[in-house]
Amino acid sequence: MKQAGMFEMDNRLGKIDSNGDPLVKLNEVIDWELFRPELERVRQKERKSNAGRKPYDAVMMFKVLVVQSLYNLADDAVEFQILDRLSFMRFLGLSIGDSVPDAKTVWLFREELREAGVIEKLFARFDRHLRDNGFSARKGQIIDASIVSAPAQRNTGEENEALKAGLAPEWWSEEKLRQKDVDARWTKKGGRSYFGYKNHMCVDVKHKLIRGYEVTDASVHDSRVFEDLLDEGNTSRDVWADAAYRSEGAIENMEADGYREHIQRKGVRGKELTEWEKQGNQTRAKTRARIEHVFGVQAKRAGCLIVRTIGIWRARAKIGLRNLAYNLDRYGTLKMAKA
Repeated sequence: MKQAGMFEMDNRLGKIDSNGDPLVKLNEVIDWELFRPELERVRQKERKSNAGRKPYDAVMMFKVLVVQSLYNLADDAVEFQILDRLSFMRFLGLSIGDSVPDAKTVWLFREELREAGVIEKLFARFDRHLRDNGFSARKGQIIDASIVSAPAQRNTGEENEALKAGLAPEWWSEEKLRQKDVDARWTKKGGRSYFGYKNHMCVDVKHKLIRGYEVTDASVHDSRVFEDLLDEGNTSRDVWADAAYRSEGAIENMEADGYREHIQRKGVRGKELTEWEKQGNQTRAKTRARIEHVFGVQAKRAGCLIVRTIGIWRARAKIGLRNLAYNLDRYGTLKMAKA
């Protein structure tokens, strides 16, 4: 019976592979041990004694966070999917009889990484790996931002005024405060209102890999983090961005630093764009649109992009993991294309 069960599992996994399992590609091209040093340092710091159950392998837990980020799964959902999906179990190196980390364990591991500031280090380590293995940032960079929604807060006008001033309403109880995201903000885009955060990123033109990112609340104007995102390591000094980033100060600073700007122009009341300027926008848009591939892949794989956390520090952790997971997946695609 046991042998028949193993044969049936292999048969099912074969059918999954025939339909194309993207997680197989990741395991083939990613050396997961690359991340162990940072992960183990956190584990050693957190574990004060050897008493109790042995913790799950740190690299396996990191892979749980990767697959969770790729498919935008809540902690409860990722626990269920690991139990339910053979492809997830195989990706993590688990068998039917192995123990599966529950939602609380996943949450605690991510919190450990967040509190230790390790997620940013993992992102930087993989970026160095990319550059050392033939995927340096090339042909210029594109700066843009996407809105990451958070569950909308239903507050009174008085409560919202206090939050805008950076203060939690003094009459809120500790229990209520734990359930409220006091860091997320409202913004408007395309005539629609959104509540949450912004994922500002720098993507290189050649490989469409994320080279840097910053997370803010949704009300922060894109131009506020523009210069912080510029990648000095790119082989080209060309920079593309949409019209939200255009200002005299930004242009002057870029030129002083040796960058060549390709920022979209926008008309103003009483001064419409000339035909030459419109043509220039169309030319720039062909390159700038490459960053839309990044946003599109994240949205297509994960569905409705929403961050299920409380507070900007946890949002930064979740969004940082999402950006790292995209780079891992993109690297797999690039490596397979070169094979």
